[in-house]
Amino acid sequence: MRASRAKRALTCHDPAPTTENRRSDYFGYRVGVRLKFLLRPGWLGLIALVVVFASLCFTLLAPWQFSRSDEAQTRNNAIAESFHAPPKPFAEVLPAGQVPDQRTEWTQVVLRGQYLPEGETLAWQRTVLGEPAFEVLTPFRLDDGTTVLVDRGFIRPVDGTRAPDYAAAPTGDISVTARVRTDEQDSKQRPLFEHDGHRWAYAVNAATISTGTGLALQPGYVVLNDGQPGVLGAMPLPRLESGPYFSYALQWIAFGIMAIIAIGYLMYSELRPDARPAWHNAPADEKSADGPKPVAKSGRRRKMSVAEAIAEEERQEREEEARRKAEAGAPADDAAHQTNNA
Repeated sequence: MRASRAKRALTCHDPAPTTENRRSDYFGYRVGVRLKFLLRPGWLGLIALVVVFASLCFTLLAPWQFSRSDEAQTRNNAIAESFHAPPKPFAEVLPAGQVPDQRTEWTQVVLRGQYLPEGETLAWQRTVLGEPAFEVLTPFRLDDGTTVLVDRGFIRPVDGTRAPDYAAAPTGDISVTARVRTDEQDSKQRPLFEHDGHRWAYAVNAATISTGTGLALQPGYVVLNDGQPGVLGAMPLPRLESGPYFSYALQWIAFGIMAIIAIGYLMYSELRPDARPAWHNAPADEKSADGPKPVAKSGRRRKMSVAEAIAEEERQEREEEARRKAEAGAPADDAAHQTNNA
């Protein structure tokens, strides 16, 4: 009877988990504990910030700079081609009502007709060759009746805001060669205004000047080449350079990559055990002999790192497991002892 009771006591315990299952559960537990710090509000905010910044770098800022680089390169190619291509009739390049674009801008065209000085307007507050300037805009009526806005060049201001005396546009039928330009845009869409006996515009925009003068102007405008009838100070061409846009795009990509690397390093630093002083691994008697453990400047003990917390939890688990084994082994020993006595 005693032997059968002991046998039942030994077989009542649940089957012990396999080594593989214990390792799997332990690995999952360790991973969960190690990465638990990522759920803190500070880490969540930092991760969100890095994700947003890197996304902006890769999808907005870098592509924007690449597009500006492409625009500069397209402009340079158009200007370079205009030096070698012969001028074309204006109506061939821009039929009536067609708006200039990247394909037609900077193309050299020939205009035949006469200036309309009654619609002359000055462009306000310009900068030419690094100095303040005004630009003189005079409508030009072609032989077919189309009216085009012509930029005759620049003049230097007098007393800051006054226009000097300058040569009037020639009269009669003439032929001029100019380059096509697209309209400028005034973000505030301000109308023309009168100042010092002249009509002024904030931007070289055919629609705005058409509204202010009552003349039906073709979209866009043209800039006279040097030496043409009616030209004042010939407007200089832009330099044939792409600018820093391409390098800026690469920098934004690099910033996005560095942000990801930086947060990865911070995570690694949080998971890595901190460097411990020599007294930490010394025997207990040596620790007490050397004095109390160092504390932070604020008087509190240094906060344990994630690795140290995991090590402490593992130690406690091992102690608990050893205690359970000891408790489980005690009844079995008692049963075996009772069996032997029987």
